[in-house]
Amino acid sequence: MNAFRQLLKSSGAHPPVGTWISSASPILAEAIGHAGFDWGLVDMEHAPLDVMGLVHMLQALSGTKMLPVVRVPWNDAVMVKRVLDAGAATVMFPMVQTPEEARRAVAATRYPPEGIRGLAGMTRAARFGTTGNYFKSANENVGVIVQIETPQAVDQIEAIAAVDGVDALFIGPADLSAAMGHIGQLTHPAVMDTITRAVQRCKAMGCPVGTLGSSAEMVAQYRAIGFDYVAVSSDIGFMMRGAQAALQALRTRDTEHVHTLAAGTQETGY
Repeated sequence: MNAFRQLLKSSGAHPPVGTWISSASPILAEAIGHAGFDWGLVDMEHAPLDVMGLVHMLQALSGTKMLPVVRVPWNDAVMVKRVLDAGAATVMFPMVQTPEEARRAVAATRYPPEGIRGLAGMTRAARFGTTGNYFKSANENVGVIVQIETPQAVDQIEAIAAVDGVDALFIGPADLSAAMGHIGQLTHPAVMDTITRAVQRCKAMGCPVGTLGSSAEMVAQYRAIGFDYVAVSSDIGFMMRGAQAALQALRTRDTEHVHTLAAGTQETGY
């Protein structure tokens, strides 16, 4: 069974928590993989990551407990084929807006007759030809997540979720807010209302739905709405916030030290 699908089914009342891996660095991926997250999104859409780089990322994560999900740059069958051959087990498709696009995404992940994925025997996914009956078992073991990122997609969310082979949906607040005319305002009331209603509709269908928040506070709001799985920040986000917080703390202390010295000089007259 697909590991991510199994994670969703076994999570119970505690939605799995993941993070974005947008650095394209195997070292950072391996490090964040040991942090304790349930899953991680290896991003090929906005990160400078090619297929060989993806192999290195998956190799780095294989020594951790983090389950990798790979986001492809686009709903492109050639790219999906290469990503699956590289060893991705669960694929996220950005900007899926119609049931037809969802069906095209699923087809790209399946061998014939269920889909159009091309066959190759000596791939990393097949453990270089040593996995018995790989071609017969691959279709049922692959996971598909489609992203809902526009009002048009939200309008058709039931039809998209109902496509055979779609295992979960993922609502992208950033692109959704921009498409709604509230760019950069991820928690705008209109955006939050749209997201809340979309989650409720997914719940009514029994389709798992997830999202990403930039902070623990934002993710807490999303969990309260009812998301089945969530992600918080990214490897680069955590690094930058940690670096900025440390630098700000040191600069604040330096400023306080200068003020203390200045006050002492005034008191002593020197």
